[in-house]
Amino acid sequence: MASTSSDDSSLPSQRLLGKVALVTGGATGIGESIVRLFHKHGAKVCIVDIQDDHGQQLCANLSDDLNVCYFHCDVTLEDDVSHAVDFTVAKFGSLDIMVNNAGVSGPPCSDIRNFDLSVFENVFNINVKGVFLGMKHAARAMIPVKKGSIISLCSVASAIGGLGPHAYVGSKHAVSGLTKNVAAEMGKHNIRVNCVSPYAVATGLALAHLPEEERTDEAMDGFRSFVGRNANLQGVELTTQDVANAVLFLASDEARYISGANLMVDGGFTSVNHLLRVFR
Repeated sequence: MASTSSDDSSLPSQRLLGKVALVTGGATGIGESIVRLFHKHGAKVCIVDIQDDHGQQLCANLSDDLNVCYFHCDVTLEDDVSHAVDFTVAKFGSLDIMVNNAGVSGPPCSDIRNFDLSVFENVFNINVKGVFLGMKHAARAMIPVKKGSIISLCSVASAIGGLGPHAYVGSKHAVSGLTKNVAAEMGKHNIRVNCVSPYAVATGLALAHLPEEERTDEAMDGFRSFVGRNANLQGVELTTQDVANAVLFLASDEARYISGANLMVDGGFTSVNHLLRVFR
């Protein structure tokens, strides 16, 4: 009889050994957790960000070998993204995994009549144009070798409305659509394209709309409390590590036949109509 044990000793200890990854927005938050986890699992990683101090510090923290580097890149500029991909390939010899993680939420606005167009355009430039450029130039590196995995950070706001400002929710719906469309094209090249949609995570991005002096531990505790009360899965706080674990799975060969998916890391939040408190 087959064992029903939860023992995972048969799984590879380093699931990305020999692979090369580029992670945008990799200096802090979810991106940093992805970089650290990929490095732990044997990948060579290029950290791409505009936060040079944080990116270089993370490199220094992981500089036990030559498998991590940093490259300054604004994902809204095509030349920057193109050069980041070229730099990664030149340094490590290939690009196997592209993680489009860089993103912003934008300031809150409860009335579309007051929504500033420049704010809307900035959110779409980073969250949608940045992802598109990452996909485009990753494909340029991956198509000739007929392999690769492209993963974009999305959100529960890609599946339902009312979870954030119009620009943010619209941008995440766009990322989900882009993922499906690019997956449709890349299939013939053996390149997988997926996205990961987490529920709210307590990172600096969660408080980015507040004035800097108000981004305190108390404000973060209040955010966690609010998120916890409204979560579907109780007793578990979603962390950046949980999101990184999902990205690791999609990047690894264990997900070799998964493409065009929007993997919800939300404790069932998007599966529930929260107005119907039948089980509460």
